[in-house]
Amino acid sequence: MRFDDDAGLDASEVQDLRGSGGGGGIGGRVALGGGGLGVVGLIIYFVLSQLGGVSVPGGSGLSGGLGSVGSGQQVDNSKLASECKTGADANKNHDCAIVAIVNSVQDYWTQQFARSGTTYQKAPTKFFNGGVRTGCGSATSDTGPFYCPADSDVYIDLSFFDELKTRFGAQGGLFTEAYVLAHEYGHHVQNLLGTSKKGTGTGPTSGSVRLELQADCYAGVWANHASTTPTESGKPLITDVTQDDIASALDTASRIGDDYIQEKLGGGQVDRSKFTHGTSAQRKKWFTTGFQTGEPPRCDTFGTNNLG
Repeated sequence: MRFDDDAGLDASEVQDLRGSGGGGGIGGRVALGGGGLGVVGLIIYFVLSQLGGVSVPGGSGLSGGLGSVGSGQQVDNSKLASECKTGADANKNHDCAIVAIVNSVQDYWTQQFARSGTTYQKAPTKFFNGGVRTGCGSATSDTGPFYCPADSDVYIDLSFFDELKTRFGAQGGLFTEAYVLAHEYGHHVQNLLGTSKKGTGTGPTSGSVRLELQADCYAGVWANHASTTPTESGKPLITDVTQDDIASALDTASRIGDDYIQEKLGGGQVDRSKFTHGTSAQRKKWFTTGFQTGEPPRCDTFGTNNLG
């Protein structure tokens, strides 16, 4: 995946909390409703805890401690605003690439909502290191990327993408990161549409599983339109999405299913009654459904008896 060198970026859609001080002693777990937890949050807070509190190391390059961001957290976007102005910046600067991905995802949903006669409310992505306080409570880097319905923000410690490769063996790559972010914005779409309240319970056909699979499908829908969705400047940010890009997203989906995680990281036993996100095969199926059709209505995981 590459970005159009001449397309403009809107750095205001990302808020940089990294390096802000003022918050020692952040504790507890983030309490997210309606499928808000991100990819690694599935492991830490749903699967492993329910399988008996399996310990997952907190190292592997993550910023230490929980005091990086606290009640006095400050947004400092000056660096992003000065460095991330065009697609050319996104092609050479990772932070700018994330800005571009967020811009593209939100531009698509803005236009899709408008076609449906409604208004999409943009949500910022917030970069943090180590820990963060949100409208849903306190979270650490181990939560992974997540969406908080209470404040309608997406949160991410960018070191997560290294964890995805080293801990889970995913291929990685920029489009993997785009898939993860588009999934979290899928939860924002669900929040705006009122679907989030359906995401309850555990088990293979639970509302939680259906909500997560729908967010995967919404990520695929965006991927279908990524290279044709114009920004406010009138030009698409993304010039192409290759088969290798899609393969990397599907590889990641295959490594974050409930069955894969329980078997590989949770002691080898698969307990379907604890499913909250769907199997690896289901996650791949629903991302593919979104990508192949490009149609949000085809993502109705709540209206089918066949989740895959």
